[in-house]
Amino acid sequence: MIVLGIDPGTRITGYGLVCKNGSLLQPLDYGCIRPPPNLPLPERYRILFESLETLIERNRPDALSVESQFVLKNAQSALKLGMAKGMAILAASRRSIPIFEYPPSKAKLAVSGTGRASKWQVQKMIQTLLRLPALPEPEDAADALALAICHLQSEGTRLCLNRSEALSKKKNRPLRL
Repeated sequence: MIVLGIDPGTRITGYGLVCKNGSLLQPLDYGCIRPPPNLPLPERYRILFESLETLIERNRPDALSVESQFVLKNAQSALKLGMAKGMAILAASRRSIPIFEYPPSKAKLAVSGTGRASKWQVQKMIQTLLRLPALPEPEDAADALALAICHLQSEGTRLCLNRSEALSKKKNRPLRL
């Protein structure tokens, strides 16, 4: 399974592609999309959308894991962040890719064991989990990788729960004679 994690932003959008084979996590690609800050917002959104479409076309992920929006004190910032997130959702939905949202605290918990991990702790744990030679930079890329890993762990948990439920239902069926 390949998951594309997205940490949306209008200045920097982090992305991270992680593949899971059995219990092995393998990084496929990670980095950031940085639209020129001097462009008007609609142009930056277009660049984000087109860049994400290219990533999706090239890597064909099975799922998109995006950071859920948290309410900021500044309503304008929240709206801009929501629009950047919308570009990721639109790019994935055009390819019928399932979309999952996770709060930052759940992504941090998935990789570090605590929902209050610092940016550095997340980077260090991503480096360890994915056996990277250096810390994934910038922080936005590390956050995107954490979102991908968070989904892969959540998906694994769901599969285990579904298998357990199926087994318990089989055990509880009456025998037919």
